[in-house]
Amino acid sequence: MKKIIVAGATGSMGQQAVKLIENQSDCELVAVLAPNMASNSNFKQAVKCYKSLRDINNLTADIWIDFTTPAAVFENTKFAIEHQIRPLIGTSGLTTEQITQLQKKAQEQKIGGLIAPNFGLSAVLLMKFAQEAARYFPDAEVIEMHHADKLDAPSATAIATARLIAANQEQAIDQNSSNESRARGENYAGIPVHSVRLPGYVAHEQVLFGGLGEALTLRQDSFDRSSFMSGVKLALEHIMELPELVVGLEKIL
Repeated sequence: MKKIIVAGATGSMGQQAVKLIENQSDCELVAVLAPNMASNSNFKQAVKCYKSLRDINNLTADIWIDFTTPAAVFENTKFAIEHQIRPLIGTSGLTTEQITQLQKKAQEQKIGGLIAPNFGLSAVLLMKFAQEAARYFPDAEVIEMHHADKLDAPSATAIATARLIAANQEQAIDQNSSNESRARGENYAGIPVHSVRLPGYVAHEQVLFGGLGEALTLRQDSFDRSSFMSGVKLALEHIMELPELVVGLEKIL
């Protein structure tokens, strides 16, 4: 039985994760972490409820699922690794330097885990397809659209997509050198990334490729947060096998 703590358990994604765990025969929710948790929360009596990282003590858990905020995720993940709890991180906002630090710490602690920019299978497949297309269409731009409350922009998924495209370009391209206006979005590895934050959206991404006399558009849409749970379920099935802290759900597909 895999014992699990969910950080950010009262948020939109955290609530979905709690429901998923409760429906898995090989998983047990043993604790939750949520700073704004109400005193009359509806968690089962056996579930330990914490409002702060400092409050956690004598916790026995196998997996730390994190759907918190960019400001909290680094310290949360470090805490999990130091306490021999495998991190399963869905919170975006970790910098490349922070991920490197966490991977080094996980290596020292001899523990594996997963940092996933996106748990939506459609998003992960889009990234894989975009990486392949970059071999033939080196000129590309990324547009990511999310709900108005998303704190980080561009999204971790969009940044990961841009880096995968850049890594698979067969030759160095001076991307959009004739137009450096900020209207072209942020630049990641030579790929312009544009962010949209509007009510009514959940999570959507387009990758636009242009070539001589033709174009290719890849798009994925997540219309409901429940769509991410298929990826979380897949990660739960494989996380105990991971020998190191890896980045990207595609690593276990």
